[in-house]
Amino acid sequence: MTEAFHQHRNLLFAVAYRVLGSAADAEDVVQDAWIKWSAADRSQVADPKAYVALERLRSARHQRETYVGPWLPEPILTTGDSADAVAGADSVSTAMLVVLETLSPLERAVFVLKDVFGFSHAEIAEAVDRSEAAVRQAARRAREHVRARRPRFPADRAKQRAVTERFLAAATGGDVNTLLELLSPDVTLWTDGGGKVRQALRPVVGAETVAGWFAAIGTVTYQGVAPADVVTELTEINGGPGLVFRGPDRVLATVTFDFDAEGRIATLHNVANPDKLGAVAGGTVHGLGPAGTVA
Repeated sequence: MTEAFHQHRNLLFAVAYRVLGSAADAEDVVQDAWIKWSAADRSQVADPKAYVALERLRSARHQRETYVGPWLPEPILTTGDSADAVAGADSVSTAMLVVLETLSPLERAVFVLKDVFGFSHAEIAEAVDRSEAAVRQAARRAREHVRARRPRFPADRAKQRAVTERFLAAATGGDVNTLLELLSPDVTLWTDGGGKVRQALRPVVGAETVAGWFAAIGTVTYQGVAPADVVTELTEINGGPGLVFRGPDRVLATVTFDFDAEGRIATLHNVANPDKLGAVAGGTVHGLGPAGTVA
């Protein structure tokens, strides 16, 4: 892979992942671009149209309509401590990707290209085959939609990691009282097993119920793996603190967190569908660069 293509690759994956919510699909987009590059059709790699993958998103949206249980984005391992990375991490957070999933394919592509990566309205119009006026309208609708559903609170990464560490210790130790202290009263747990792993098919709501759910992880066999054989790692997932649960031969699940204004856990996203754990199992760590660009 040439250096020139590698520079495009980082941006290409970053945009495609946010547009599609799937690391595997984003890698397919990158591979398609590499094939075009290798065939010397290099204009296609720099062309914004290569970044959008609207047809792939429309196809994925159709498949998700018949998905078993809640659909959550595929988690990825990330890293980045620079000011730019911290400022941009929200754009790749699980909570943000869930909100983006509620946009139309056009609105999602426009929002990602404009608000996250700073493409001009003219560039986006060319990419999505719409007029600039239509792009501006879609951008406005998407921005209002996201703001209404994704409240922004100052992110204290050190505090969030400390809360996650306490959560992990309390969960593995069965300490319900500490879990209740860390959870927002109306906390919501979303679980994604995709019909392949037994998970809750509806959101689990309320601190007592969610605390009871996690307080049992140290005593209950999960996916056929005894508690003593499960290793839990605290790491960075999608720009924030997260947990990876590993069995002897595979990744079992991940959990990511969203926090309220007081720093309590407001939302948990638990992905256990094995089809969505490949990126984490593979161990590739994506650096968060300027504007949250995933490399």
